Amino acid sequence: MSTLALIDYGSGNLASAEKALVAAARQGGDRLRVNVTDKPEEVLAADRIVLPGVGAFAACMDGVKSRPGVIEAMTEAVTKNGRPFLGICVGMQLLATRGLEFGETKGLGWIPGDVRRLEPAGPEFKIPHMGWNALTNVADHPLFEGLADGTHMYFTHSFALYPTDPAQVAASVDHGGLFAAAVASGNIAGVQFHPEKSQAAGLRLLHNFLEWKP
Repeated sequence: MSTLALIDYGSGNLASAEKALVAAARQGGDRLRVNVTDKPEEVLAADRIVLPGVGAFAACMDGVKSRPGVIEAMTEAVTKNGRPFLGICVGMQLLATRGLEFGETKGLGWIPGDVRRLEPAGPEFKIPHMGWNALTNVADHPLFEGLADGTHMYFTHSFALYPTDPAQVAASVDHGGLFAAAVASGNIAGVQFHPEKSQAAGLRLLHNFLEWKP
């Protein structure tokens, strides 16, 4: 049986992410144990890693830092040992070089770029960006198998990751302007939307992640 480490640093979507991952694994007949953990040794031993997140960039980064050894264990497991990684919402944003929310906060730096406030072109596009929206420019990537342009996912955020390298954008979304709905580089991926709130399409993406062999 393979193990997925779902990083516990007090994120508000931890329980819903766990429930959705278990459902995605069961739906696909996968033999997977979802381990909610903040123990570095368990992160290092896991076959896959998911970092959830809701709220402000700095607060989430501080939350991960408050778990001794977790960032170091994630870095070794993902960047050195090649474990598949998925960041969800602010968990994706933490992949950036820095976040520019309430000042400047250093991120993990795995996907070079900045996390900046959305500035949509028109007052009709409300901030936060909240609700269902269609993916566009979906890349030919295993994470999006069976999920074409036009697939709707559930978003709730005011900031977004703008990668330095456009090739690392795996899907976009338009809310008064295009921005990254997903990023991918090697064994690292992240989604700005909430797959755990995106019904069948979200479960499909999570199942794809569980099957992904980068």
